[in-house]
Amino acid sequence: MPQEHLDSEVLQRSPVSSVRAEAIARIRNSLRPGQQQMADWQSGPLAISAVPGAGKSTGMAAAAAIAIARQYERSAESGSSLRRQLVVVTFTRSAAANIKAKIRKYLRDDLSLPQTGFFVYTLHGLALNIASRHPDLSGLQLEYVTLITPTQSHRFIRTAVEQWIANNPERYLRLLEGHQFDGEETERLRRQSVLRTEVLPELANTVIHEAKSSGISQELLQEWSQQTTDEYAILSVAAGLYEQYQNLMRSRDFIDYDDMILAALQVLKNDSARHIEQSQVFAVFEDEAQDSSPLQTQLLEILASNGGDGEMERWGDGERISPYHPTTPSPQPSHTPHSALNLVRVGDPNQAINSTFTPADPIYFRQFCEQCDRIQRLATMDRAGRSTRIIIEAANFTLQWINNQWSATNPQSPITSPQSPFDNRQVPFRLQTIRPVDAGDPQTNANPAPVGRGLELYTPRDIHHTVELLSQRAIELFGEDPTKNSAAILVRENRQGRWLAEALAPVCKEHNITLYDVGERDRRSHVPQEILALLQFCDRPHSPDYLKAALEALVQRQLIPTQDLNALASLPEEFLYPSPLAASQPEPVQKAAHLCRSLLRARLELPLYQLISFLALTLNYDQAELATADKLAERVNQQIASNSSMRSMLSALSEIVSSERFEPVETEDSEERYTRRGQLTIITMHKAKGLDWDYVFIPFLHENLIPGRFWVPPQSQFLGDFTLSEVARAQIRAALHGESTIPDVKQAWELAKQLKISEEYRLLYVAMTRAKLLLWMSAAQKAPFTWSKPENLQEQAPCPVFGALKRQFPQCVVTSAMIAK
Repeated sequence: MPQEHLDSEVLQRSPVSSVRAEAIARIRNSLRPGQQQMADWQSGPLAISAVPGAGKSTGMAAAAAIAIARQYERSAESGSSLRRQLVVVTFTRSAAANIKAKIRKYLRDDLSLPQTGFFVYTLHGLALNIASRHPDLSGLQLEYVTLITPTQSHRFIRTAVEQWIANNPERYLRLLEGHQFDGEETERLRRQSVLRTEVLPELANTVIHEAKSSGISQELLQEWSQQTTDEYAILSVAAGLYEQYQNLMRSRDFIDYDDMILAALQVLKNDSARHIEQSQVFAVFEDEAQDSSPLQTQLLEILASNGGDGEMERWGDGERISPYHPTTPSPQPSHTPHSALNLVRVGDPNQAINSTFTPADPIYFRQFCEQCDRIQRLATMDRAGRSTRIIIEAANFTLQWINNQWSATNPQSPITSPQSPFDNRQVPFRLQTIRPVDAGDPQTNANPAPVGRGLELYTPRDIHHTVELLSQRAIELFGEDPTKNSAAILVRENRQGRWLAEALAPVCKEHNITLYDVGERDRRSHVPQEILALLQFCDRPHSPDYLKAALEALVQRQLIPTQDLNALASLPEEFLYPSPLAASQPEPVQKAAHLCRSLLRARLELPLYQLISFLALTLNYDQAELATADKLAERVNQQIASNSSMRSMLSALSEIVSSERFEPVETEDSEERYTRRGQLTIITMHKAKGLDWDYVFIPFLHENLIPGRFWVPPQSQFLGDFTLSEVARAQIRAALHGESTIPDVKQAWELAKQLKISEEYRLLYVAMTRAKLLLWMSAAQKAPFTWSKPENLQEQAPCPVFGALKRQFPQCVVTSAMIAK
């Protein structure tokens, strides 16, 4: 935003008392330039595109406190006893609690004002609040409906799949035939298992979330399917699954998180209710705006709009929106935001790392930024004091290098030529550079001096050498004062974290370094579900579904080799007890069958109350998991004491798993647990977003993981060289992004690939920008192709970014000779 425009806004500031004006000036002067632009906001739309470490939450809290102070003054001048509220919206409950505390501190300590005049919500919390105040309009009678849990949602999806198969035998038969089907019975059974337990549930789960979060109805999905010519009619299949799922939800009085947004929008369709809600709000501030879905953005824009009776004309055709019958409001207005839209959105499109499993496409926040830029209402928070300068240089180089490579390999990219059909392939990053803070910045120790080189790049021989180098560096860093600094190892997937935790445990114990594996607690939370899967198999071993679920649990625990489980589960008796005339089973199959038979023998030989403990030992649980299993066994045995039977045990376990009430309530803030000083935290890159550490280790940077290869699982290759769920996702997004026609299967698959690659690169950028003093990165020459088999090492190409960093920063490359010295 041009400085002269900002100055004019500041001059037009509403009059405030001289004492409070001085306090506001002090708060403003304590902020960086980008944060000051937010604090200078008076009215209208404003987009803030912020780089990592720029202080988004601090700037928003200061700007919110100043806006509340001005609202107090306006109320005093008008003599009104009614004050409108500021609504602050963020992505998670912990972030909401954090920003609420900061706003209260500014109001109390700096402005001497009551700690009121604002509300802080998560997006779903805001929607539920609006919907619950108008139950007749929203259709949500909270005393009669239940919020669905992920486990229950999975069960509903599986039921919806079975109902769709029963109602659409011809479509299902076409999927079953796939390509080159000779009618062989064993192959038919295997394909049935793949479709029923993998392909169709995945398609349903993807499309339901994509469609509901964007306001897309089953009817519109069917209309879109008429524009496609693929042999499987993927969108039509998806629409049918969506319809079955919605019918199940409605019949059993369940709602999901998307229903909350739709219910709130249904309330705001009513003129009277909308005016009531808008009259209580003078502005909406949104943090982490890059993670909002289209309908969430629509909700905030309506609430922040003060345009009178006509503002709802901008939101689609005016048809009824319902939690159970969503229609299609325009998910992303293409207009320039109008001056009556009192909405401040802060985000970083370069930290959008959820778009491959949520509808939060970064294109929407980018569009908002572009629209605000056209009316000079875009500001950039580009000063960041978190990291030392070499880490900032590495992050900036990574961003620019990836975008340059993208433009070279995608010459039809929008930044280099006019858009052509299906060419919504924007570069992965918005071109914004992280800059060090100015001299005299209020942040203490901003852009600190580096530890060692600040950036260290290693090429170990293999993953075992990686552990050796990483542990050696960690011992050096923690050696002088173990409680002074914090450190984290960021991994791409949980299986890497688990392997690292086991490998590092002896070294950390020897040197008194606290090792905290974040994924360990997540694994413990799955103990009831894994136990239930094995018990269901023991109760009904002839069920293909129960057998496959048990085999999946055994593979996940690395007790049996990874293999085609659908082939095993399709013929349970032949797998478990092959006849003398059957072909000899391969060794991996023999191992799996032997373990399954031992479970069945235990069911016959052990008393019921010992089964859970036995299964926990069979699953090779660690000490914490065994303690969780013991607690589970005690609870279940107490619950079935008056009716001890396998049926009652399964019923009790199913209730625990579906209600998800077994795990203890956390009393400590999760962010504090992850970033304790003197602790080496193992955490995934996704969970690391929003956190930072003095030292950050990023091992295993290989091309097969980042950016990864978009591949079709072998068991579903009979359908073609694509996956139905990803094709459907790309087709829906193309329609939402305003394409004139829907891409065919081949085009949609290419779009899905690019979406995946873009997000993987943004994930790496997020990981790199978590480090303050030292960023340690490595790509071993030998690593597993899949971390389900970490013992199978082979040559692996490094992530392309890692090679580019080595060429750009040769002074940061650490060789074996240097380590020896």
